[in-house]
Amino acid sequence: MNTAIKYPLAIASVFLWTGFVCAISFMEAWLKFKAPGVSLAIGLGIGRLVFNVLNKVEWVLAFAIIINLLSLGGTLQASFIFLFIPLILLSLQTFWLLPALDIRAEMHIQALPVLPSNLHIYYIMAEGLKVLSLLIFSIQLFKFQQP
Repeated sequence: MNTAIKYPLAIASVFLWTGFVCAISFMEAWLKFKAPGVSLAIGLGIGRLVFNVLNKVEWVLAFAIIINLLSLGGTLQASFIFLFIPLILLSLQTFWLLPALDIRAEMHIQALPVLPSNLHIYYIMAEGLKVLSLLIFSIQLFKFQQP
């Protein structure tokens, strides 16, 4: 019986990526505002820092997955669409959503008027879809462990 894991770095990276997103996007993002003494400006400053670092960590984990799959002879099969979805969403967050949210946060911090926006809703929806896709992808990775 072969018990070797075919894509160990990819499997570990998928679960780390999912855990980071769940912990930060679904817990830290709103909990920091409940802490005593955390004003809107301080919370937004913390959020900008944390989400920009999270974004960089996500890219490292995404590249680790891709490198592990390709270096061990993995093929990016049609069923791996559930890897491409998070990569597309991460790209949208990196180049559109996070910069736009950073601008809005800075405007709040500077006490400038900020018009209503759906950007946070888009970000939350993207995070939910990203987590769902990563979980489905992780199941597929385990299926590809079969000899």
